[in-house]
Amino acid sequence: MERRETTILAHAKINLTLDVTGRREDGYHLVKMVMQSVALHDEVRVATVSGERKGRGIVLTCSLPYLPVDERNLAYRAAERFYVETGLLLETVEIHIEKRIPVAAGLAGGSTDAAAVLRALNDLTGAGLSLDELCRIGLTLGADIPYCLRGGTMLAEGIGETLTPLAPMPPCWVVLCKPPFAVSTKEVYEEMDAVEPETRPDTDGMIKALEAGDLAGVCSRLCNVMELVTGQKRRQIGEIRAFLTENGAAGTAMSGSGPTVFGLFTDEGRARTAAKMLRHRFADTFFTKTE
Repeated sequence: MERRETTILAHAKINLTLDVTGRREDGYHLVKMVMQSVALHDEVRVATVSGERKGRGIVLTCSLPYLPVDERNLAYRAAERFYVETGLLLETVEIHIEKRIPVAAGLAGGSTDAAAVLRALNDLTGAGLSLDELCRIGLTLGADIPYCLRGGTMLAEGIGETLTPLAPMPPCWVVLCKPPFAVSTKEVYEEMDAVEPETRPDTDGMIKALEAGDLAGVCSRLCNVMELVTGQKRRQIGEIRAFLTENGAAGTAMSGSGPTVFGLFTDEGRARTAAKMLRHRFADTFFTKTE
């Protein structure tokens, strides 16, 4: 029996900008957004086992007991799809996800775990797929997975799959706060169809600020049109943004379809203090940094 194992750090993402620019005939929405990795991550341990008397297929476990560990989980489906696409023999794949990224939070927690599984299996099996090929497989599972495979500072267009590397974001401290409710991305996109934002992100200005290494310029251009929908329903989003600003954040915004709000800080001490204070009210509050 041969066992091979690896651990991948699956990083969360935030949206520095997010604009919904249209809708395709197939119902998918077109977006234009600047995405950024942060240090907050899940740990995804993947092992392949060959030579057992009877293969066990995909065996997924998770540190959160309420998360599904079958084909309802994106990481499970990523393993399935990898073997279908490569034509390799599936004997036993063991996956364990140690969750730190909050669930249904607008931070790509599920997508980043799926991306980690694809990367791990590519290494463990010696399949030798290129990053572009992994991204193609990932896109069949979710629009955020290609970004999660690449990470860093990226402009994402189309349905999120057309990625352009940008100048790296100047390092800063990040406080993430997820209020205690989930948001349906699908429902937020549907409601966006009936909304005409008065203010849209200055994406070109954001890109120029990144090129100049101008953190103040980045912070002043944080903008997410989806906040029009999610923020109107849930007053906590505005309250968290106001709290972060009052406690030293240079800029705040909602990430993805929400509900997580983040603040960018230049002062580590103020960021730690703000996170500690927010955690008294919202358990899912994290002190982290750009990655």
